[in-house]
Amino acid sequence: MYDYVIVGAGSAGCVLANRLSEDPDVTVLLLEAGPPDAKDNIHVPLGFLKLGKTDVDWDYSTAPEPFCDARRIYLPRGKTLGGSSSINAMVHIRGNRRDYDGWGIPGWGWDDLAPYFDSNLLPAEESRSNNPMSLAFVDAAVEAGHGRSDDFNGDEQDGFGMYRLTQSGGMRASTAVLYVHPVIERPNLTVETYMHAHRVVFENGRAIGVEASRLGEIHRFDAEREVILCGGSYNSPQLLMLSGVGPAEQLTMKEVEVILDQPAVGENLIDHPSVTFVWTTTEECSLLVALEPEALTQFEEQQMGPLTSNLAEAGGFVRVQDDAPAPDIQYHAVPVQIVDEGLSDPTAHGMWISPCLLQPESRGSVTLGSNDPHAKPIIRHNYFAAERDMDTMIKGSRLLLDIVGQPSLAKYCAEPFTVPAGTSDEDLRKHVARNTVTLYHPVGTCAMGSVVDADLRVQGVEGLRVVDASVMPMVPRGNTNAPVVAIAERAADLIRGREPARREQAPAVV
Repeated sequence: MYDYVIVGAGSAGCVLANRLSEDPDVTVLLLEAGPPDAKDNIHVPLGFLKLGKTDVDWDYSTAPEPFCDARRIYLPRGKTLGGSSSINAMVHIRGNRRDYDGWGIPGWGWDDLAPYFDSNLLPAEESRSNNPMSLAFVDAAVEAGHGRSDDFNGDEQDGFGMYRLTQSGGMRASTAVLYVHPVIERPNLTVETYMHAHRVVFENGRAIGVEASRLGEIHRFDAEREVILCGGSYNSPQLLMLSGVGPAEQLTMKEVEVILDQPAVGENLIDHPSVTFVWTTTEECSLLVALEPEALTQFEEQQMGPLTSNLAEAGGFVRVQDDAPAPDIQYHAVPVQIVDEGLSDPTAHGMWISPCLLQPESRGSVTLGSNDPHAKPIIRHNYFAAERDMDTMIKGSRLLLDIVGQPSLAKYCAEPFTVPAGTSDEDLRKHVARNTVTLYHPVGTCAMGSVVDADLRVQGVEGLRVVDASVMPMVPRGNTNAPVVAIAERAADLIRGREPARREQAPAVV
């Protein structure tokens, strides 16, 4: 018997395991389906390119996307201690004040979350790679008439610059490294890896434990106080549905006993779609230089150079719609030729640059494919179902082509590799449909106001909360790791009954 059973050792789960176990009189169990975060490629930043479709990746894909040429789009998700913070691109973005105030949920506005952005353990280090292609991208954006930004988490989000990173001394700073490894010896904290959750156990409408398996053996872990789901926007709704909390008709069709008819579970799936543009060059300065012996020496002796690269070193935020109250497109510039979403090796020096849609109107869903807990859920992102999303992405793509045409990028984007046939709306529309990928920021499937309340408690049952990106009613403008950590920090205070953190005045990113 434990006081708290946390399912999922990702960005939120690791935070909660640390904070809840600070009280020596409280016992905490952290369950993780994947292995420990022991791979070198997790901790050496550039190594994450080799983690896709391995044992630390859930390796999901969408159902055929109707507005993306009916393609199945690969959806990597972290399956190890640290979750996706152990396999992501380490970009540290807080988001925009309008994101959180726009949720309209008491206690979750910008002023409520700002203290938790300030006080969490995530670093925001400057790049130790600073590839010349990345620096040239920023210069080219300035040449195209855009502003330069020294810090996207400062007072102004618009502009172009180098991203701050969740790294420490040139190494990945995942939530496992920051929150779990330093406290792993606490006697009141138990961490179980390779433990795949099957269902939440209910008794008289209250969550009392979790059933899980390891190596084919079923285990049950009872919770005296609460069960807390931290599986993310795909796995948390799936586990709720496997446990009988979800759309009753769908659950009945999958032969799952209905505990609570909750049609909103798995709905409202929102993500940042991103469109691939790639150019090659004869300039031998892309991240392929990481293969040279000098790069390893530089990394080992100085913790600098290409092996410290997070790939998405540079980027920017712009407004392409006339009525946009804040940025609606974000760019990521990667100084390497990316082939087949990074699953195939580069064939030349080059550069991948992508516009990302920040505030999509399209909505998708997560549903059960089977009542087998080891079966993958059915994920439909429904990218570009809303025509305004496509219009915004076309404008963002055209703006990117203007930046690429500036003098600073000319020699680095010399030959087209993955580009549209032309610059007409129709050419760009076809390119978007053919080359959209995820930017790995799914949210919304257990949203506050529908599935969970403002304290993140699942409405309609007792003793059960969800704490992860799935509780966000809308995706914020930017990368989602830092917001999830801030949400988890605040959730820890809510769970412990503490007064929420405050600060006198929160500088607003606008």
